[in-house]
Amino acid sequence: MDVFLQIDGAKLGQVLQAPDVSVIIPTLNERDNVGMLIGHLIATLHGLNWEVIFVDDDSPDRTVEVLRDIGRTEPRIRCIRRVGRRGLAGACIEGMLAAQADIVAVMDADLQHDHRLLPDLVAAIRQGNDFAIATRYSLPYQETALSPCRSAISRIGTFVAQRAISARITDPMSGFFATRRDLVEAMASRLNKQGFKILFDILSNAGPDVRIAELPYRFATRSAGESKMDHRVALQFLELLVAKATRGVVSLRLIFFVLVGVAGLALHMALLVAALATGTDFARAQATATVVTMIVNFSGNNLVTYRDQRLRGRGFLRGVLIYSALCSLGAAVNVGIATALFTVAGPWWVAGLAGAFVGGLWNYVVTQALVWNRARA
Repeated sequence: MDVFLQIDGAKLGQVLQAPDVSVIIPTLNERDNVGMLIGHLIATLHGLNWEVIFVDDDSPDRTVEVLRDIGRTEPRIRCIRRVGRRGLAGACIEGMLAAQADIVAVMDADLQHDHRLLPDLVAAIRQGNDFAIATRYSLPYQETALSPCRSAISRIGTFVAQRAISARITDPMSGFFATRRDLVEAMASRLNKQGFKILFDILSNAGPDVRIAELPYRFATRSAGESKMDHRVALQFLELLVAKATRGVVSLRLIFFVLVGVAGLALHMALLVAALATGTDFARAQATATVVTMIVNFSGNNLVTYRDQRLRGRGFLRGVLIYSALCSLGAAVNVGIATALFTVAGPWWVAGLAGAFVGGLWNYVVTQALVWNRARA
């Protein structure tokens, strides 16, 4: 039935009904896949009132231009371009919150998810389920499209995830599923915007009484583009597990900052020992170790802790300069405290550790407040 928008009794124009389903598709460098995928979706979703929301992380291959060209003739295709922020989970959340339909489905743009399953996922939600999950690990299909290494990583992650949530399902790490939009809206503030495993995060926040349907499908081989799965995915999943285990008390960035800091501390102490062994006085040895470690820690945090805001090229050089300038006070306090303790009576290693701790604490506060955001501006 057509709906008309009225203000003060005046009919302003015809408005189409909200879609039955909003399909959310995060993209990063999927220019060669989106056209074919849209063709598949138009055919598959025939009979449903639908919209497809692509959420693009400012792809260098200009995926967004292809989507906008298609959107000029197909208004059910929408595109959200995210600038200055990255992450599949965050893209999915933004897309679901922007959806008009009561039912939202999430799938990848790489053509590995079987689009023909979408009507069945929608039907499962209409039948009263809270989640309808396309599973790779249920007969008659078993995942075969991944390399042996990626398949092993995927299965290990699935094994861990199954034991971290209350729901008993075969594929809590699936990237292909449907759910009710109101469920996502209710928990949106608690969801991790970084990382890849959005379904696992949603399920871990959903409680034990949710109704779940699993539908088997065959995971296809990627036809174009490059896989987004790398070592960062495993690290992001690890930090998500820690965050859930600590109920969000431990900062996600702090986890990696501490890990980088521990590695930097080991380097700091090794450099200090080496310098003292050559006869260098303690103050000079501590200063040298501090400067080298500061630069190494910046590089490590740029690669891991702030990977979603990673600085490259000129931005990296600006970041080093800003970081060094802001951390110079921390370095001075580091050397001053360490030297004072060493002079008073403290063992050299206690003095070195105390100075490094104070400097590291200052560096974290400065990093959070100014460095990466300022360098990207």
